[in-house]
Amino acid sequence: MADETLTDDGKKARKHHRFSFATASTGLFRGTRSHRVQKIRGGTAKRILTARQLRKAVSPYAEVKRPVYEARPLQCALKRGFDIVGAVAGLILLFPLLAGIALTIKLTSRGPVFFRQTRLGINGQPFSILKYRTMFVDQCDHTGLQHTIVGDQRVTWVGRFLRQSSFDELPQLWNVLQGHMSLVGPRPYVPGMQAGGVPYECLDYRYYDRLQVLPGITGLAQVNGYRGDASDAESARLRLEYDLAYIENVSLWLDAKIVVRTIAREFLKGSGA
Repeated sequence: MADETLTDDGKKARKHHRFSFATASTGLFRGTRSHRVQKIRGGTAKRILTARQLRKAVSPYAEVKRPVYEARPLQCALKRGFDIVGAVAGLILLFPLLAGIALTIKLTSRGPVFFRQTRLGINGQPFSILKYRTMFVDQCDHTGLQHTIVGDQRVTWVGRFLRQSSFDELPQLWNVLQGHMSLVGPRPYVPGMQAGGVPYECLDYRYYDRLQVLPGITGLAQVNGYRGDASDAESARLRLEYDLAYIENVSLWLDAKIVVRTIAREFLKGSGA
């Protein structure tokens, strides 16, 4: 689940990751044609568009040519079919595991089994993401602005296992069936996502370009080890580079490889944070 790292620092960092697929670099380095991002509709999306205009004057990436996803009808249909088949198969095959996790959560801590949180989807449209609850109910952060760190006291003992194995993400298969998410894509973030101590869009203006495709349960950045805490600015930039690389090189074959590597890396080896 990986792609060629797209910065000099990223190339150095890639040596520390086993999983890497060779794909073309992003438009930032390859000089692809610049396109106007398609018009976005909706209240949250309009606020995002306004934010883009406000950040443009101060962003170091404001005039950089950025990758644009060119949706092809056949490719979109195949990807959607892949998502539906994968989500249905996952829900059916994993039903005993899903039920067991739900029962364990209910028996070991007070509160609901599932945790819902508003995230930004394609074109900035908000949707409610579904996860297993991993924190004590009175300490859950519905804003998502407070990053979870290793040894976080808000996390239950069951939650630690779920996060370590990434099983807490499995309910998002339902989000995939609803059409709010894809199996593979940039991870959906909360509005006002912080990275390096500042709003992500302040750290890198290209942050909004990742909203051109459906967000995913897993993605290119995640299989390269860029997930979880985004308090480190350089790590957050590299994560964005992988997201943009995925958008520029999206294909059904790449999705399949990322899914396989996710199963190997997250579920079997338990590298979650």
